[in-house]
Amino acid sequence: MVKRQVPNPRELAELLRFKRPTLNPTDRRLERALTIADLRDIAKRRTPKAPFDYTEGAAEGEISLARARQAFLDIEFHPSILRNVPVVDTSREVLGGTSALPFGIAPTGFTRLMRAEGEEAGAAAAGAAGIPFTLSTLGTTSIEGVKAANPTGRNWFQLYVMKQREISYGLAQRAARAGFDTLLFTVDTPVAGARLRDRRNGFSIPPQLTLGTVLDALPRPGWWIDFLTTPKLEFASLSSTGGTVAELLDAAMDPTISFADLDEIRELWPGKIVVKGVQTVEDAKLLADTGVDGIVLSNHGGRQLDRAPVPFLLLPDVVREVGDDLEVHLDTGIMSGADIVASVALGARFTLVGRAYLYGLMAGGRRGVDRAIDILRSEIVRTMKLLEVATLDELTPKHVTQLARLVPIARPTALAAEAASERMPVQL
Repeated sequence: MVKRQVPNPRELAELLRFKRPTLNPTDRRLERALTIADLRDIAKRRTPKAPFDYTEGAAEGEISLARARQAFLDIEFHPSILRNVPVVDTSREVLGGTSALPFGIAPTGFTRLMRAEGEEAGAAAAGAAGIPFTLSTLGTTSIEGVKAANPTGRNWFQLYVMKQREISYGLAQRAARAGFDTLLFTVDTPVAGARLRDRRNGFSIPPQLTLGTVLDALPRPGWWIDFLTTPKLEFASLSSTGGTVAELLDAAMDPTISFADLDEIRELWPGKIVVKGVQTVEDAKLLADTGVDGIVLSNHGGRQLDRAPVPFLLLPDVVREVGDDLEVHLDTGIMSGADIVASVALGARFTLVGRAYLYGLMAGGRRGVDRAIDILRSEIVRTMKLLEVATLDELTPKHVTQLARLVPIARPTALAAEAASERMPVQL
C-alpha cells in the first residue's frame, strides 16, 4: 500500500523550477535546433526560395547528393567497451597546423545571398572555434575582408582556373599576401553543372524581382531588409555580374585546365596545395606522384556531374593507395558529427562541411554558424565516447562497416574479352 502525504511546499518548490525564458527570438530558435536538419528547417522558413534552393540543390536529378547522404546512413559502428574514456581530444594536425575539430568550413559561392553577413560570419565563427575557413573564388567577401573577420585563425583559399589566367594567378598572390596558408586547387568544374532548381526559380546574380519573388518575400521581410540595406555584393574574383550561376561559371571557367596549370600554381603559391574534386583512385595516385600536400575527395556536393562517384565510398580505396603519401580529405553529404567520425575512422585526415554551415548561416547569421559548429562538435564528442576512443588517431576501420547498397555489377564477359584483345600485340 502506497503511503500518501500532503505535499511539502519546500519540496514542491524544488521540483517546480521554471527555466528562465530566452527573450531574443533568434537565440530562442537556435536553442531549439538540436541537429543540422533542425537548422535546415529554420533556414527554409526564413530564406526566400531561390537562395535556399541554390544552397539545397544539386545537379540534374540530384542523384549524386542523395547517394552521398545515403552512404553515411548505410554504416554500422562497432563500439569498444570498458576502455575508461572520460574525455576525448577532437583536435587534428592538418596541413602543417592544428584544427580543434576534424572539420573545416568548405568554400561556398555567393554566400551573402544566403544571409547578408555571409563569409564574414563563417570566418569569424571558424576562428572562434579554432577550425579553418575556406573562401571560394566565387565568394561574396574579398580576401582582405575574410582576413579582417578571422585575423588570427587559419584561412584557406579555393581557386578555380579561369579563362583569364592572370585573374587566377592574381587571386592566389593576394591570398598569399593576406596570410592564407592553404590553397584548394579545384579541378571538377571545367563547366557548370546543370543546376535545374536555379533555372526553374530564375535565380540570378543579382536577384531579379518578379511577381513570384515578391510574393515569396512577403513572409520573409528580414532577408530582404538585410539584402537591400547592406553593401552591394563584392566578389572575390568577378568584377561584373549578371545572369544565372551557370552562366557566370561558364563565362569564367576554362575546360582546358590541365596538369600544366597545377604546375604554374605550385610555382607561385608559397603554402600548402590541396587538389579538390578528385573522384577516382587513378587520379589520386597521379596527384600523389606530383607531390601535392593533399587531395579532397569530392563531387562538388553533387552540383557538377550527376551520378558521380560517392566520395565516402571511394575513401577506403584511396587511403589504401595514397594515404602514406599525402593527406586525404573528404566532403559531400556530411550532415552530422557521426558522418565526420566515420570518415576519420576510414582514413580521412580531415573533412569539409558546406551546406551544414550554410543552414546555420541562414537560420541565424553568425550565431547560427556558431550553433552549427556546436552541434557537430557535440555529435563528434558523443560518438567518440560511445565508441570509447580518446583521440581521433584511435579511430580505425575496425570501428565502421560500410553496408552494401551501390555494389558495382561485374563487367560482361564480352566486354572484358574485348578489352583484353585491345591490349594484345597485333599479329602481322
